[in-house]
Amino acid sequence: MNPSPIVVLRDGREMPQLGLGVWQVPDNQAINSVSEALRCGYRAVDTAAIYRNENGVGQGIKSSGISRQEIFVTTKLWNEDQGYDLAMRAIDSSLSKLNLEYVDLYLIHWPSPKRGLYKESWKALVEIKKTGRAKSIGVSNFMAEHLQEIMDATGEVPVVNQVELHPRFQQRELREFHDKHNIFTQSWSPLGQGKILQEPVIQEIARKYGKTPAQIVIRWHLQNNLIVIPKSVTPTRIQENFDVFNFKLESSDFEKIQNMDDPNGRASWHPLTADF
Repeated sequence: MNPSPIVVLRDGREMPQLGLGVWQVPDNQAINSVSEALRCGYRAVDTAAIYRNENGVGQGIKSSGISRQEIFVTTKLWNEDQGYDLAMRAIDSSLSKLNLEYVDLYLIHWPSPKRGLYKESWKALVEIKKTGRAKSIGVSNFMAEHLQEIMDATGEVPVVNQVELHPRFQQRELREFHDKHNIFTQSWSPLGQGKILQEPVIQEIARKYGKTPAQIVIRWHLQNNLIVIPKSVTPTRIQENFDVFNFKLESSDFEKIQNMDDPNGRASWHPLTADF
């Protein structure tokens, strides 16, 4: 299969635009999922401390036989580990479980504003980057106000903000803020928890191109210059989700999906009210 396109982050580092997400993948299942994805051509894996599968991800990377330098690994700081000192310990815990000397990208998982610690956590990530334990640093689920605060506090701009994003919830206003500051938008729940795949518009376009609905939606993310991390534990679907580089959505079909946007289309937690 064709390799994933590469995006260049604001710090100059390269990141595959399509990767494997492993949210809700059990630790022991992550071994095979990651190994299979790497065999298919994926070169990016996205995990998090709270997923409790960093061990399995690390084992999957090791068992693949692919050079560490070829694989882009992301993990995330969980809310309970926010604050400067706890964050400095949390990265070491993640690296130990992954059995890696560094991650390519370390993210603050949620702003968790009720804790009021995301600025201190960001200061820790800046230091973690300086020590080489994370090559790049970013955030997840941050709103523009949170981004502005951490940038003002440190002068350091996240390379990525990973947020819920799919055809029914396209986050256009936030993406404009990202573009202004050269922050890449990364889509989690890119298939809208699977509900998007049942949409008549998506199914009609899929029939036209002879592709699966998931392939159509992933292609839409790529053509929007979004970094995307679909999740699957099924080998055939892992392969299908990566087989999206041999076609392009025509402008008319692309616009049909653009028109699916709904400001109230969020399918998961809101960063201001998420209670964890």
